Amino acid sequence: MTDQTAIANEQSKKGTSVQTSTHRVLVVGIDGVRLDVLNRLPTPHLDALAAEGFLTPVEVDADTPTMSGPCWATVVTGVTVAQHGVWSNDFTGHRLDVFPDFATRLAEDGRRTFVAAGWRPLMQAHGGGPLFRAPSRTAYVSPTADTPEAWEHCDEQITDAAARILADAADETVASFVYLGAPDETAHVLGCGEAYEHAIRRADARLGQLLTAVRSRTTYADEHWTFLVVTDHGHVDAGGHGGRTPEERT
Repeated sequence: MTDQTAIANEQSKKGTSVQTSTHRVLVVGIDGVRLDVLNRLPTPHLDALAAEGFLTPVEVDADTPTMSGPCWATVVTGVTVAQHGVWSNDFTGHRLDVFPDFATRLAEDGRRTFVAAGWRPLMQAHGGGPLFRAPSRTAYVSPTADTPEAWEHCDEQITDAAARILADAADETVASFVYLGAPDETAHVLGCGEAYEHAIRRADARLGQLLTAVRSRTTYADEHWTFLVVTDHGHVDAGGHGGRTPEERT
């Protein structure tokens, strides 16, 4: 029994009316973040969440390729590659109809969900996609090019769109997923140096924008929010992933 349940039970025994909190969750996926790099950077918004909850290393298991498709599929479905069948960034042959993403599961149960992302396989029927099959509402902004600059602009637009929805107290969305891809693209193009570190810090600032939007809701005090921030894989120093090094797996 949790403390909250214990308190509610005690109040019920006394005949006191208990108002149940509205539970909501925001998942922010930041692509391609190495934990060792993150640990040496000032990321105030991530740091604050870690202080309130926890930050822990997670290793990609031995059966899962260190690629975005398989890793994000595991994150949002909660099952392994052997079950969801996404083995690369081409999702052809998947079993996402059997093991759907959490946003689709909740939507099928009659609860509102929202997904915002700029990586095409997450959102569109391309290469066996989308990963998110049928959330209640989506925001998709395609980068104009596969460059760090284009992805930064894409992430900015995605964050703005998501913040507008998250701040709307009249919106009844209970679970949201917001994807930020610039750190991964920056590492691919420029390696894991200064530009990559700046991309991670900008992603942290965008996380801050999303948290501010949530906390600005007029109903925030009556809601119970859970914030989850997760990445899919890391990178080797020169940029790139798909191997089994600790830097790619952690």
